[in-house]
Amino acid sequence: MSEEETKVETVAEETTVDEAVAEETAADGVTTEEPAKKKGKKKWPIVVGVVVVVLIAAGAGFWVWHEQPSFCNAICHTPMDPYNATYDQELGTTGIDKWGNEVSNTSAMLSVTHKASKDQGGADATCMSCHVPTLSEQIGEGIGWVTGNYTYPLEEKSLEDLVEARGIASDEFCLNEACHNMTREDLADATSDMKRNPHIGQHGKVECSECHKAHRASVMYCSSCHSDAEVPEGWLTVAEAKKLSA
Repeated sequence: MSEEETKVETVAEETTVDEAVAEETAADGVTTEEPAKKKGKKKWPIVVGVVVVVLIAAGAGFWVWHEQPSFCNAICHTPMDPYNATYDQELGTTGIDKWGNEVSNTSAMLSVTHKASKDQGGADATCMSCHVPTLSEQIGEGIGWVTGNYTYPLEEKSLEDLVEARGIASDEFCLNEACHNMTREDLADATSDMKRNPHIGQHGKVECSECHKAHRASVMYCSSCHSDAEVPEGWLTVAEAKKLSA
């Protein structure tokens, strides 16, 4: 074989080797790149799923907090402090009312009894079970706190305020299937052993809120006329209540 033929053959062999290496490299590139792309495509649904789960958990936690007094207090702070103090007390002990006055038995305050009922597996009673604030009310109270132009403690809501926010009749506020599933006749029967039955309507309709108070000691309404009216432990007579709220 001549020298020129040998050179041609050598060049041809080198070309073949280079092409094989190039093909192998290209093949390796495809093998590496395609799985990477597929792997990236598989990751984004997982990331989205994790984000959704986190948002749902955060939303659920916020909703639970929203129904606690600490939520309202975080926004209005100072005006709400006295109300939180009544809500956080133990049942059946000596405590304080929204003005800071001593209450001989915290069972006389609905905020305490309702919270205790919930803690003991009873009705799911939270602040929002009674209070359904309107948007205008929340904005007004928020502005009052920011500007420092607020009443301390925050003004107590009347039964009229509470039922207006719900759009229901006054009796439905307490006497309903979710809370106290009974009628006024049932109430009269339940307290029939009292010397002066407070639930008999001999003086016309008396609203529940005349006696039952949430953040201060409840008041025996009958005592406004009858000095011998039975006053439950921790409750006040009408005269005593007027002295505290004056």
